Amino acid sequence: MNVVPRDLMTEIPVSSADFRGAMRHLTGGVSVITAGRGKDITGMTVTSVTSLSVDPPTLLVSINRDASSFPLIRRYGAFGVNILAADQLEIAERFAGKGGLKGADRFTGARWVTAVSGVPLLVGALSAVDCEVEDIIERHSHGIVIGRVRDVRNSARNAALAYWHGQYVAVDQDEDAARLAEVSVPARLRRV
Repeated sequence: MNVVPRDLMTEIPVSSADFRGAMRHLTGGVSVITAGRGKDITGMTVTSVTSLSVDPPTLLVSINRDASSFPLIRRYGAFGVNILAADQLEIAERFAGKGGLKGADRFTGARWVTAVSGVPLLVGALSAVDCEVEDIIERHSHGIVIGRVRDVRNSARNAALAYWHGQYVAVDQDEDAARLAEVSVPARLRRV
């Protein structure tokens, strides 16, 4: 593989609109990040959660430094990752700011439990993960927050909420597998 030296590359600025358009093609799982303790809580909807390591269990999330969750994550050194089920669209929208709710008011209308770290975790999420901040790397407008997983609560549910092309979509393992089988396997080869 030939790599072009940086000094030979031409700087061509990429517009924010072009980059945003490219990222709309990337399907992301929808999670609510929760931060804070007691009444000093807030949260936000993200699609930027990814696993970093299995040993030790670690994940990362990219958070805008202007978001209300960022200072609470710094202050308390912990955060929750609540991976949303397909029927939790209302929660995703509420934590994305729809309806103008902020802070603790975003938590109304759903059941929450307090994790060992003190952050709220969503009852009924596909998975709810309690994380201790291991490191925060600040770049440009965001902080890459690395979290050491301290507890995981998985549910038996299997229909996830995803975000693609500017809208929420449901991903249901059973239904989608059946639909895929219908269109990908010729009728003469299907078992009855």
